[in-house]
Amino acid sequence: MPRPKRADEANCLYHALNRGNAKSEIFKKDADYNAFERILAEGLERYPCQILAYQLMSNHWHFVLRPTENGGMSNFLRWVTLTHTQRYHAHYQTSGQGHVYQGRFKSFPIQDDDHFFVVARYVERNALRAELVDRAEDWRWGSLYRWLSRPEPDPKLLSAWPLARLPGWVARVNEPLTQGEIDAVRWSIKRGSPFGNETWVESTARRFDLESTLRPRGRPRVRDLPNKDS
Repeated sequence: MPRPKRADEANCLYHALNRGNAKSEIFKKDADYNAFERILAEGLERYPCQILAYQLMSNHWHFVLRPTENGGMSNFLRWVTLTHTQRYHAHYQTSGQGHVYQGRFKSFPIQDDDHFFVVARYVERNALRAELVDRAEDWRWGSLYRWLSRPEPDPKLLSAWPLARLPGWVARVNEPLTQGEIDAVRWSIKRGSPFGNETWVESTARRFDLESTLRPRGRPRVRDLPNKDS
């Protein structure tokens, strides 16, 4: 069965996700998270890709990325995943004992409007949603913590957003997403389908040959997107 196509065009926005094999842990201690962030910094020096938001969890990670050259996201994440796998096996002496990751990463394009903010909130509140912290900004291994730490801790990982953050961003991240927003993001994660309004989704799917990701019909749509004026 052929692999599904992947959009990876310069200056577009994408969500990317990968999980540990069989949902096993890929980060076991603080030093593992620190080591992975150093790998990310190395990758950013090598490949034309920007990190806008991210969250590292014990058995998976989420990123919101913007490649600055065609193919930049795939090259960046391919190198990061391979390097992390090699260093994980070396550290834990598990070479030959199975895969670290479930496979290649999943991704989907994001419209550069309020849909971007929905995905960024989804990513930055991941640990809060899992009840690992009382406030989203308390999770050390993510972009919200880094954004609030002035200056950003080394290694520097974050790039400026293409849209200005909504007022009261931290409070917004700490507010639950609507069920419609959650369902729509998870559908795009599962199918790799573009995330945006209906017209944009259809045109983007045609442009990147992703029309198969829109089936079956009845794709959840985002409702109650944040109001920039609220």
